[in-house]
Amino acid sequence: MKKNAEIRGIASDTLDFILAASKSTYPNEFAGLLQASDGIITDVLLLPGTESSKSNAVLKLFMMPNISAVGSVHSHPGSVVRPSQADLHMFSKTGTHHIIVGHPYGRNNWKCYDGSGQPVKLEVLDVELEDEELL
Repeated sequence: MKKNAEIRGIASDTLDFILAASKSTYPNEFAGLLQASDGIITDVLLLPGTESSKSNAVLKLFMMPNISAVGSVHSHPGSVVRPSQADLHMFSKTGTHHIIVGHPYGRNNWKCYDGSGQPVKLEVLDVELEDEELL
């Protein structure tokens, strides 16, 4: 997977996965790390040991394999998709693009932020995702 610091957008299928995962864990929060290929967010890394509840999701960053992440994603059980102080603390540790999705987890219920909590425009792109072979 080729990394690129310049993030141009998120793959439509990846956003659909995030929304479906968030909906399926409701009312608990969903959380993961974002990975990109050629400037497009294409993958969500689910870390072992992630703890999820109605009030938060805790990523066990020490469980992260030796790979880089371009950001994070998590859901809020309510419709507010603004970052909390805890979210901002996590943003500072996990890359440059952070997605928060809110109930009811549709295409209009998410927003992307930078590491300091400022909104970032993130285009949804229709791209063909390659299946990576497992060795």
